[in-house]
Amino acid sequence: MTTPIFRFAPSPNGYLHLGHAFSALLNVDLARARHGRVLLRIEDIDATRCRPEYEAAIFEDLAWLGLAWDEPVRRQSEHFAAYRAAIERLDAQGLVYASFESRAEIAQLVRAREAGGPWPRDPDGAPLYPGDAKKLTAAERARQIAAGEPYALRLDMAAAVARAGPLTWRERDADGDVATVTADPAAWGDVVLARKETPTSYHISVVVDDAAQGITDVVRGRDLSAATAVHRLLQALLALPAPVYRHHSLILDADGRKLSKSTQATGLRELRARGATPADIRRMVGL
Repeated sequence: MTTPIFRFAPSPNGYLHLGHAFSALLNVDLARARHGRVLLRIEDIDATRCRPEYEAAIFEDLAWLGLAWDEPVRRQSEHFAAYRAAIERLDAQGLVYASFESRAEIAQLVRAREAGGPWPRDPDGAPLYPGDAKKLTAAERARQIAAGEPYALRLDMAAAVARAGPLTWRERDADGDVATVTADPAAWGDVVLARKETPTSYHISVVVDDAAQGITDVVRGRDLSAATAVHRLLQALLALPAPVYRHHSLILDADGRKLSKSTQATGLRELRARGATPADIRRMVGL
């Protein structure tokens, strides 16, 4: 029988808050209930926002909560070669192209498209890529990259979906029952796989890491549920195993909004400084 393997994967771009505590505690509780393991992953691909002091604070906060994990800790910044190899495998299938518009130019293109009616948005509300970079010749793309121009590597979603065929994922609910969910990766358009300044993306890194760490159960916030469609697509294209997913409810602030790392009132460091105990944190997140 396969040992269940869970993971908690924070980004060191700020201090942990109650939402992180809920996810970490829930992963550990579920692993214990099923005699499984918990791994820790540091998602630090964003070199401009991730800082060593935030990473140190993650370890401090998790230890204060009484949580432990199996070593070694996986840091994404140490595995860019693995992510690059995955993108190269997709490129070899003819599924990757470079686009060269800046964010401001993309916004301008969206405004122009919307003159003729609403432009489609992804599940997070961001406009789908509106450019025509897919029409560039390979020689022209190579010339612009060689010239040092900023670029994003994008997944040709239509071609990727056609190659992969219909996809689903397994979703476990709070009672432990597993249902089949239909994946709709096309809703995300031609997602970014990497940029010139960041040789990977959340989507690529998470599927490569889950496979490398042997993750059987991904337990994360409901805000990432729709992105699972992209992850299932990449898993299929890269012949990677698909974990069982559980997307838990979010801890919201007094205005009903998702917690932010900038909200000190719900930060674990601030709560601890005001005298909160780990038992208080469990009570506050409903565990």
